[in-house]
Amino acid sequence: MDKKQHWEQVYTSRASDSVSWFQKHAGQSLALIHGTGLSQNAAIIDVGGGTSVLVDELVAAGFKDLTVLDLSAAALEVAKQRLGDDAGSIHWLLGDITKVELPQNRFDIWHDRAVFHFLTEPEERQAYVRQLMRAVRPNGHVIIATFAEDGPEKCSGLPVMRYSPEALHAEFGNAFHLVRHIKEVHHTPSGTEQQFVYCYLRKGID
Repeated sequence: MDKKQHWEQVYTSRASDSVSWFQKHAGQSLALIHGTGLSQNAAIIDVGGGTSVLVDELVAAGFKDLTVLDLSAAALEVAKQRLGDDAGSIHWLLGDITKVELPQNRFDIWHDRAVFHFLTEPEERQAYVRQLMRAVRPNGHVIIATFAEDGPEKCSGLPVMRYSPEALHAEFGNAFHLVRHIKEVHHTPSGTEQQFVYCYLRKGID
């Protein structure tokens, strides 16, 4: 089963609020986005946004230029149905972040909670970074959250990478400045704890 089939099966067989990465409130992500100091006109992409409520909270906060990308059509449909009339104001992209065509210098903020750690092959991570370099504007803001060093070794039956803040920053190289990093304990719907690390990076001027 390839990755797309895997995620389509996950989102068609399980309720969106039962998966381990479910959050009732994307508090840490929202705080970091607000912390950039950018206006409500900032162009934001949520990579692997799927059924995440972050887009709902960004709409509620008045942000107007929002893009949600995911590999699963079923996940995006769940989010669209939940948003109702507000879904029409969102740019929805279906595709693999390592392969999809993104416009150059399009986004002020790139957000990814729990996609990058699924990229276990160096070639996948390199492709991801190339996409980010192309799509994020000079001086743009990058918020990446992955499992921390003491986080799970697998998620949804798939192997994952685990990172310290320094190791995660190193994946993106000297073109990005590490502004800050935060550890977070995520409580899953089943009651277990997962250790996450968030890195807030700034892209240098091209």
